Parts: sequence; structure tokens; C-alpha cells
Amino acid sequence: MRRSKRSAGLGLLVAFLAAGAAPAPDPRGSADEFRIGPEDVLEIAVWDNTDLSRTVPVRPDGRISLPLVNDIQAAGLTPMELRATVIARLGPFLPNPEVSVIVREVHSAKVSVIGEVKDPGRYELRGKTTVLDALALAGGLGDFADHDAIFVLRRQGSATVRLPFDFKRMASSRDKHAPFLLYPGDIVVVP
Repeated sequence: MRRSKRSAGLGLLVAFLAAGAAPAPDPRGSADEFRIGPEDVLEIAVWDNTDLSRTVPVRPDGRISLPLVNDIQAAGLTPMELRATVIARLGPFLPNPEVSVIVREVHSAKVSVIGEVKDPGRYELRGKTTVLDALALAGGLGDFADHDAIFVLRRQGSATVRLPFDFKRMASSRDKHAPFLLYPGDIVVVP
């Protein structure tokens, strides 16, 4: 009974994603370039102006609010790109503003693990994370997990792609292949 409920839920999720739900902003950029995302916490420091300096969360709509300039789009930008935007927006109010953008907390980089695992849920990424890492965070595979049918759902533009995951090969200590790295927003599905 438990297995059939999970399978039905899994089918609904896959159908929902395939139907083209609104894509999340892509915080990846290049492999080594951090992009700000919703729920991250930023410190915006304006040199020699404590009234304009703030520690702010990035709202779900991807924006931050600052004195004088109101709302600024932050999600999807690098800290340096956001810095340039804040400088440009403060320009009419301050001559040559010096601004620093410091990422205090990263909460936007999350993956989901669903299906036949011991603790399905949404997990924050802390650095480079593989599918095996995510499965470990989820408590490991459940008793009825199909090792041969694990896959990852990943947004690519307006489409969702299904990437197969070879559990046996990746779990083998003799495997010399590159690890299967997850991106923020990925969903690991364990049927």
C-alpha cells in the first residue's frame, strides 16, 4: 500500500514537471561562478554610510530592498554584478559610492530527493554535491527502492530533462568516471 501511494505521487510530480511549470531562476552560471538566489542573505555595505548599509534576505521574487533605491533584482546575478547595479542606482544620490556585496548565508541552493528513500525531502547544498551525497542526506535507499531506475529531473530552459543515474556503477569503489554532480533545483527520483 505504501509503495503504491509513493508511486502515484511520483507519477503526478513527473507529469507536473513535464507539463512545463514555471522554471526556477538558474543560479548556476558557470560551474565555478556563484549566482545569488532566493532566500540567500546578503550584506550590502556602503562605505562611510551606515544608514544605507544593510543585511538583507533575497525575497522569493528574487529582489532585495535598499534605502533610496527601493527594490533591486538580485537573484541570478553574481555578487559583483549586484554590486555594479547598486552603485549605478545609488549614483544619483551619492557621488562615487563605494559598495561591497557579501554573501552571508546561502539558502537558495537546494535539491529534492523523493520516492523510496528513508527521509525524502528538500536539502540545502553545501558545496559540490553528488547524487550519492543527496541519497545519503535522505537516509539512504528504502527497502523497496529500484536501484536500476533512479533518475534526476533537471530544468534546462523551459524544459525538464530526465537524466538516468547508474547507482551500481557510481557506488562501485572501482569506478573511475566523473561523479554525477547535482545543480540547485534538481530532483532525485528513487522509484
